[in-house]
Amino acid sequence: MALTRKSLKAMGLTDEQVDSIVEMHSETVDGLKDKLKTAEEKANKLDDVQKELDDLKAKKGEDYKAKYEQEHKDFEAFKKNVTAKETKAAKEAAVKAYFESKNITGANLSIAMRGARDEIDAIALDGEAIKDTSALDALVSGEYAGLVVTKSKQGAATATPPANTGGSKMTREEIMKIKDTTERQKAIAENISLFKKG
Repeated sequence: MALTRKSLKAMGLTDEQVDSIVEMHSETVDGLKDKLKTAEEKANKLDDVQKELDDLKAKKGEDYKAKYEQEHKDFEAFKKNVTAKETKAAKEAAVKAYFESKNITGANLSIAMRGARDEIDAIALDGEAIKDTSALDALVSGEYAGLVVTKSKQGAATATPPANTGGSKMTREEIMKIKDTTERQKAIAENISLFKKG
């Protein structure tokens, strides 16, 4: 039931009492209206704050996802780079051993390794061994034939053999000319064959 002047007069109240009640009622209603307005403003702000919070959560999730994907991508690239370096080093070691087995050594080996870049990149390994050496065989027998060092043993030249002095290093006369007796006795002992009577 609504509070009206007519309903208050029907209760038998005086005009002063009715005015007083209506005035108190108006103040109460105005206060409630102000509180309602403040509550609505807070509710609207709360909606805005909730929307900002939701946006931040969504953005943060996207940022973490993007960061994770980038980190993962960088890590995979790093692993691939490390694997490539290890594979390259293994191939170079295998080709180096192959060239050394074909007597390409020293400075020639360095030249061969630099010149065989394409062949090194193209080979496939089975563990530490080269699966197919045909490309390298072609290089060794073709372009690199001049780099192969041929090893051979050579004896003393017989055209000018060393003089045969009977094993003596000095002559009898040279020994007798030594003034120091200790040195002379040593020389005699080393060349005793010169002093044997025979």
